[in-house]
Amino acid sequence: MSEALAQHPKAAADVCIIGAGSSGVTVAKSLIERGIEPDIFEKGSDIGGMWRYRNDNGQSSCYASLHIDTSRPNLGYSDFPIDPALPDFLSHRQFLNHLEAYAEEFGVRGRVTYKTEVVSVRPAGTGWAVTLSTGQTRRYGTVIVANGHLWNPRMPTFPGRFDGDAIHSHHYRTADPYDGKRVLVVGLGNSAVDIAVDIARRAAHVFVSTRRSAWIMPKYLLGRPVDHWGALLSRRLRLPTTLSRRIMARFIRLGVGDQRRFGLPRPAHPMWREHATLSQELLPYIGHGYISVKPNVAELRGDRIAFEDGSDEAVDAVIYATGYRTSFPFLDKAVFEPDRQAGELYRRMISLDHPSLIFAGLVQPIGPTIPLVERQGKWIAALLAGDMALPEVEERRREVAAHRERQRRTYLDSARYILEVDYRDYSRDMAADIRRGRAGI
Repeated sequence: MSEALAQHPKAAADVCIIGAGSSGVTVAKSLIERGIEPDIFEKGSDIGGMWRYRNDNGQSSCYASLHIDTSRPNLGYSDFPIDPALPDFLSHRQFLNHLEAYAEEFGVRGRVTYKTEVVSVRPAGTGWAVTLSTGQTRRYGTVIVANGHLWNPRMPTFPGRFDGDAIHSHHYRTADPYDGKRVLVVGLGNSAVDIAVDIARRAAHVFVSTRRSAWIMPKYLLGRPVDHWGALLSRRLRLPTTLSRRIMARFIRLGVGDQRRFGLPRPAHPMWREHATLSQELLPYIGHGYISVKPNVAELRGDRIAFEDGSDEAVDAVIYATGYRTSFPFLDKAVFEPDRQAGELYRRMISLDHPSLIFAGLVQPIGPTIPLVERQGKWIAALLAGDMALPEVEERRREVAAHRERQRRTYLDSARYILEVDYRDYSRDMAADIRRGRAGI
């Protein structure tokens, strides 16, 4: 036992939560309701995680114009609904205000230890040794990792050299630096499209480069948020998710038309096999000439960019909206190796090798994320309160294998979909586990 552990052999709480963003806050709330007092450590000076603009924890990718893609009725916590006077799609500031009110209402905010980073989590006997940026090491029976997975930029590698300004979308904040410039945005996911549209009216021109294209889905369909129709099909009418998504794809084709008219290739795979990109503005901005679509980058040539179709363009700045690496620097890779094990968690939460190491929010759902993590919090609380038992490790491994096989059948078989879950089916499984008092396969 280290000297630090000898000085602090046991913390008052037996549960440690890492991170006080939307995931950490809702998990803490569920634990507190079950009589479990966790220690909550937050690297920054306040709650909010990615929803706090310019968060001093350095991990937020929030930009000034960011709005949530989930509509208000599908976004809120089950016992703390969002004010119906707020707009259909909340800004990051509006959601942060809601999260702060939620944390105050349920006594979470005052329980967080701020400006304290977890620098190491190591196995120690049947529990964990958690070392903090204060130099202190504490012992816990359970560690819950809730610090998010959208903060470590994944940068592409292209041949050549670019002489202009280049950043990852993680560092994008406002359109100000791009006034009058020719800008290339690499990627066609939600952040890429949001940023391209955000700067398009102020830039001289915006190019969007895409390797394999994407399906573009509007935020509104027939005057209602598009996720209203998805929820109607999958939850109220109880249609299987693949069927409801196929129906939605037909609706969207009728409402939007053929995106190839705008120079956006149709992906080789059907819409139901991938995450569509949500944007009400991209296609009209292409149609108005603010944005041009380009294929994948072939080479960087100083102040020009060459593309795989043989064209090249003069460019002043590049924004790489190319995703994130799932990273947990406080966990040694011998304990948890994200590239291999992030998709091998029992019920998408429990490490197979270390069942007292639990991950909250490490999912990418078809459906809303925030209320889904609330359900994870209730599941975790039932487990730690002793009201629900885990199955034997072999059954846990079978559950993981069955989930991975469903993923491969349903979504594209690529690393991007390793965290994919179906909101309805996953919620149902967690609720059934709690009801039975035993998690299953």
